[in-house]
Amino acid sequence: MNLYEAVKNKKEKISVIGLGYVGMPLAVAFAKKVEVIGFDINKRKIEFYRNGIDVTNEVGNEALKETSVAFTSDEEKLKDCKFHIVAVPTPVNSNKIPDLSPVIGASKTVGRNLTKGSIVVYESTVYPGVTEDICIPILEKESGLKYGQDFKVGYSPERINPGDKVHRLETIVKVVSGMDDESLDIIANTYELIIEAGVHRAESIKVAEAAKVIENSQRDINIAFMNELSMVFNKMGIDTKAVLEAAGTKWNFLNFSPGLVGGHCIGVDPYYFIYKAEELGYHSQIILSGRKINDDMGKYVAENIIKSMIKADKQIKGSRVGIFGLAFKENCPDVRNTKVTDIIDELNDYGVEVMVVDPLVDQKEVFEEYGIKLYSVEELKGLDAVVFAVPHDCFRKMNLEDIRQFYKDEVPNFDLINNEVAAALEEPKTIKRTSSSLVLTDIKGIFNKKRAEELGYLYWRL
Repeated sequence: MNLYEAVKNKKEKISVIGLGYVGMPLAVAFAKKVEVIGFDINKRKIEFYRNGIDVTNEVGNEALKETSVAFTSDEEKLKDCKFHIVAVPTPVNSNKIPDLSPVIGASKTVGRNLTKGSIVVYESTVYPGVTEDICIPILEKESGLKYGQDFKVGYSPERINPGDKVHRLETIVKVVSGMDDESLDIIANTYELIIEAGVHRAESIKVAEAAKVIENSQRDINIAFMNELSMVFNKMGIDTKAVLEAAGTKWNFLNFSPGLVGGHCIGVDPYYFIYKAEELGYHSQIILSGRKINDDMGKYVAENIIKSMIKADKQIKGSRVGIFGLAFKENCPDVRNTKVTDIIDELNDYGVEVMVVDPLVDQKEVFEEYGIKLYSVEELKGLDAVVFAVPHDCFRKMNLEDIRQFYKDEVPNFDLINNEVAAALEEPKTIKRTSSSLVLTDIKGIFNKKRAEELGYLYWRL
């Protein structure tokens, strides 16, 4: 009986190391078929999962309450497993250099608890060569076992799209690889237990590593192109969304749109590819240029918010701006590498007070990570400008009439209203707002531009 058969028949267990947006759904999916131990060093997260609270919002509280996953922060439990899946994050540091400390730490943890006959599969995004050149030596050193003889290794890049309920773990083709044919078969068969869409067997571990990195680099470049177009069209006075709708009528036009590019994949993975390329003496041109454009979009958006406020005769220093959305993407509680913070930082530099609303994210995590206090919608009052940064469904349900309540009451500019009406008013302060006071920045264009302008909003979007 090989390892796949032993796992399938519940004679051996699978461990998932790292229970975030990738690892936790993976553990829950496997637990429907086999015995699973879910390990994470974050004890607070483990307690949430044990109590049926899904902090990732990927599988839901009910699924967590029903799952048979044995959640633990005790690494000794990993000794009970023979098939290990490492799904820890791989961020970049402040200098945009790959930070491999999480995957190195996970490798040490697995190595200390590795037993003969095991297979270790890495899902963390890395540049080609990390699994074999960095992770395997750590596993050997910590375990005292011999790679290829006592244990085997594979790589299967994660493809989960956080917040996407259509393209789920089970419905996305899984790329798998192994150090040899035997390990590849076992890894492929094991993943096929849960992947309805099937698996693609890559010819080597390095090929699988490279495939993951370029998937997100390709998307990053395409979004960067849209962002560059948006900046140029803005100078021309042309609405980018209208241009894309027209161009999109051609069958082979790629459906991308401008926006903030953050998160733990698209905003990070290209730097892994760039790092490895430069290590080999090649200076990236297209990928690096795309990264620079996307990294600077938060500042660009903030500058245009300020320009809109100046047009509305707002005093910038001491003004108050409300921002809807902090997560790195819509309908997702993940705030890792969110670019909304770049907007906030830039506005703060102008002396603007920023109030942020996002009911999907964890308030404690946001304050600990970014020092940002979150507000409720009800607390937003007396604003000089409103910014919709992340198109959560709960924000899409709002209408333009609802948004008026958030703005500051202002004394009217008599140049903008009928003289007869102005003369008849004994108390002009009772007039709530002039059209120019309604500064609305709608980054992803969730509202109708024409309708917004008809209602008197000073409207801007990418």
